[in-house]
Amino acid sequence: MKKGTIIVGAGQAGAQAATSLRQFGYDLPIVMIGDEPDAPYQRPPLSKTYLAGSTNAAELGLKPEAFWSTQNIELRLGQSVEQIDPTGKKVRLSDDGWLAFSDLILATGARPRLLPVPGAELDNIFVLRTLADADALKAAFGQDKKLVIIGGGYVGLECAATAIKAGMSVTLLEAEPRLLARVAGEQLSDFFADVHRKAGVDIRLDERAIAFGGEGAVRSVTLQSGEELDADLVLVGIGVIANEELAAECGLACDNGIVVDDLCRTSNPNIYAIGDVSRHPNQIFAQNLRLESVHNAIEQGKTAASNIAGRPKPYNQAPWFWSDQYDLKLQMVGLSSGYDQVVIRGDISKRAFAVFYLKNDVMIACDAVNSPAEYMGSRLMIGGQMTVDPALLKNTDLPMKELLARFR
Repeated sequence: MKKGTIIVGAGQAGAQAATSLRQFGYDLPIVMIGDEPDAPYQRPPLSKTYLAGSTNAAELGLKPEAFWSTQNIELRLGQSVEQIDPTGKKVRLSDDGWLAFSDLILATGARPRLLPVPGAELDNIFVLRTLADADALKAAFGQDKKLVIIGGGYVGLECAATAIKAGMSVTLLEAEPRLLARVAGEQLSDFFADVHRKAGVDIRLDERAIAFGGEGAVRSVTLQSGEELDADLVLVGIGVIANEELAAECGLACDNGIVVDDLCRTSNPNIYAIGDVSRHPNQIFAQNLRLESVHNAIEQGKTAASNIAGRPKPYNQAPWFWSDQYDLKLQMVGLSSGYDQVVIRGDISKRAFAVFYLKNDVMIACDAVNSPAEYMGSRLMIGGQMTVDPALLKNTDLPMKELLARFR
């Protein structure tokens, strides 16, 4: 068989890379290896519609089942790569077989960070990353059950909203003084804390779990304050760890992620890294980033594929994210770290507003709640590194299209 491209990881990034290679006219073999038994699927619905039961597993697929075979993309599911031989240009699979490659794409993603406290081995303590994780968590859901969520990030908040809708009692613990502390400003943190509390979530800030209690299955969570909470199930959502070990073992440069250039090439020019596992340069923010987002996975998949297909196009975009909670759609773009001014457009009390983050009068980030026009406009402003007038930004009588024309 001719050497072609091997993709390690069958998530959003790997699937996009395979798809884009064919779109770019690449006609060599493509083999995508995934350690899950499922064909590439969407992860964002797992904490929302899938957990709630309004989306089924078949609807999660990134492509129709027949797509992969018709595109001559070989899926090897339920397998993993155990070793990379960069000199020999081959990988060793978990069944001890070897596959040769011309180019290798590492889309190994990330894994949930665990909470190493006494009782962590008890049943009914969950993480949420894969379809199997979601199935296990969904099976444990039930009306009037007591759920304790550890972590006030997107996954924790989305699952809290889903559980409240399912009639469960929810307590959420966050070790930081506010929710979403790593990714949002105080205004947005306070807004979502208020939304969840009004919906019935018992939010505990500046609080940590130090032990789980129970025999066989979890029955309680002990807090740093000494309080003991009853629990029928626990969800741990305290971030992820990049799956960089395979790359590090074969000598690729790693730094909390696999280090790549703006074409997604690692320190070996025939090996690429994309998606949650990659640490890449971003010229807009003048720093190296490791991003956990669908947008980043898709765009880096396209970037690696374009370079392999001989039509290189550097990746340099403002990152964007989204989260659905209750009737709220939160859309975020940019990175707010280092801002020196906050501008709020709209009425927070009406649950439709945007928070703009500025640095030296240049917009660097936006958090938009039920405000799609503000979100789309801010993507253009941040990508263009536009200098803006804070007073005009506040003026809701001026449509975002007009603001864009004035700020160009």
